[in-house]
Amino acid sequence: MRGINTYLTFNGNCREAMKFYEKCLGAELHIMTFADAPGNHPKEARDRIMHARLSKGAAELMASDSMPDAPAQQGNNFSVAIQCESLPEIEKLFHALSEKGQITMPLQDMFWGSRFGMLTDQFGIHWMFNFELPKQK
Repeated sequence: MRGINTYLTFNGNCREAMKFYEKCLGAELHIMTFADAPGNHPKEARDRIMHARLSKGAAELMASDSMPDAPAQQGNNFSVAIQCESLPEIEKLFHALSEKGQITMPLQDMFWGSRFGMLTDQFGIHWMFNFELPKQK
């Protein structure tokens, strides 16, 4: 594993929260809205944050906004995000942690160049898995 991070989910105020954390932590913030991403996203979600990453040295905090029709609830508005080192590792970890759990997004190749998937384990903890695919030459 390359790392394990916390991934926060907000109800439309992700930008405000991450800018606050950026100021408090003296970190660098990168933001992508749904309008920046390919695909047909609901009009009311276009200005919401699809992905934000706050980084300082090796430390990272990631976040996004929920979709308007699926608001986050306090207590379930975070995930444990695992950055994997290989395809076999992401497959193994995803399969192991999904036992008796619920897969919410099967592992799949994503437009940002990674293999990605999400699940909720048998204890109700939300997990995100990411492996950056080798660049095509």
